[in-house]
Amino acid sequence: MGVTVTAYIAIMSASGVFNLYLAILSYLRRHYYKRIGQIFIIYTGTVTIYCFAAAFGLLSTTLEQVKIWTVIQYIGIAFAPLLGLLFILRYFGMEKAFKRTSLLLIVPAVTVAMVATSDFHHLHYRSLEFHPVLGAPYIEQVIGPWYIVHGMFIFACMFIALCLTLFQLRSAALIYRKQIIILALGQCIPILLAFLYLIGLSPAGFDSVPLYLWLTSILYFWAITSSSMFTLVPVAKDVIFQRIADAVIVLDDSSRLIEFNQAAKQLFTDIHENMYGQDFYAFWKGLTDTDFSYDLSKAPLTVEMTQSLHQKNYVFHLRISNLSISQKNSGVLLIFTDITEMKKLQNQLEYFAYYDELTNIFNRRAFFKYTKDAFREAEKQFTVILFDIDYFKYVNDTYGHHSGDLILSGLSRLIQEITPAHSIFARYGGEEFVLALPGSSVEEGLLLAEMIRRKVETHLFPTEDGSITITISMGAAGADLPDGECTLEELLNRADKALYAAKESGRNQVQADKDVLT
Repeated sequence: MGVTVTAYIAIMSASGVFNLYLAILSYLRRHYYKRIGQIFIIYTGTVTIYCFAAAFGLLSTTLEQVKIWTVIQYIGIAFAPLLGLLFILRYFGMEKAFKRTSLLLIVPAVTVAMVATSDFHHLHYRSLEFHPVLGAPYIEQVIGPWYIVHGMFIFACMFIALCLTLFQLRSAALIYRKQIIILALGQCIPILLAFLYLIGLSPAGFDSVPLYLWLTSILYFWAITSSSMFTLVPVAKDVIFQRIADAVIVLDDSSRLIEFNQAAKQLFTDIHENMYGQDFYAFWKGLTDTDFSYDLSKAPLTVEMTQSLHQKNYVFHLRISNLSISQKNSGVLLIFTDITEMKKLQNQLEYFAYYDELTNIFNRRAFFKYTKDAFREAEKQFTVILFDIDYFKYVNDTYGHHSGDLILSGLSRLIQEITPAHSIFARYGGEEFVLALPGSSVEEGLLLAEMIRRKVETHLFPTEDGSITITISMGAAGADLPDGECTLEELLNRADKALYAAKESGRNQVQADKDVLT
């Protein structure tokens, strides 16, 4: 064996050792590299097989040995380029492309099978012999059709991996650029070496690619130890954009559509790539059958908007922001956050905060909130009426609490039909109700109260045991505003005293406060 062959074997073995070390290092640190560690370990493992098999091939003394090591070598040659591409796809977070590309693993498997059985069909190698001039261990090969297919496949894998890496470099954050440059160089070296080998510019008689793969190994080792290549793995921007839960629409500086994400496609089902370049206001009208209500030139803008889509009413939190696309161009970013369910819940909470759940009229809190405002704004008279159901405990004890609830609900509906629109009617507590009459004198309040009392005593209220009649007792108090020195609380206290007087006088009657301000 000549000195040259020995040197070749030593260098190839060194390449194998470097890659084996990378595989072991990645395995030991796999807990830090959860996303990409496994694929990188397999990738460097196949390159290790490639390098060592090439070295042992040069140690072969018989053609049979050469063919055996060639088959083993092809485990690396066939799988490594595709695994390198899969590593790049996962490194940049392109999971969908990773899953689809993984299906191509069948191709290198077929290649290995073709090489192992080439003596039977000659589809990969038409012939494989020792070189007639250089002799063993140098090989002279005549390639077959599958060799060409295999060559195109591995070049495509390496070239696509390189292009993806360079594409990511263009838009990568500064913290990632060093490691991406190293990845790009690591992809360039095998491409260049394989190309030189195929066009006959490398040493004749053997595959010279493993001679230089230690360069790629050193680059990766340097990247791992100096630039946190695996611990700071970038995520592809398009993956983030597509996975945003909010619908995002991107416009250029002329308000033309240039991008949208998957959430926007799911929300606005008619939006599609053919709309790229269309004016936003025009395609919005086509999507929703309505005009867009906001001026994009007023960005940044945050609004709450309602929109009917798919026969359903949506509520969106819409953010319109200016977007710098490049140094010369700008655009507009629209983010639609669906808050429909949250808005429904908010409305329900507000409703329960201000409305009585049983009668669906204002509760005590709402009464004070709205009546205090009306009392402050009142320019003339103001009257309040307090009333409750006579002997309501007897009704509950006799007919049951469910019947009592039916009577409370029925009474509320009946009074709502009688009272004027400007009045404020609420359940004050238990069977007690309150009615505020802004702008009405106590005399007008008494007339209304008497009309309500008569209406109630003649009304039939359904219960579980049939319909019954009830009566109510009422107390009214009024004040002249704004000259009269009276607060709402004082007015309610006087109405309560009048209600007490009505009960003391036999119930089913209306009493006025004896100290009405005039």
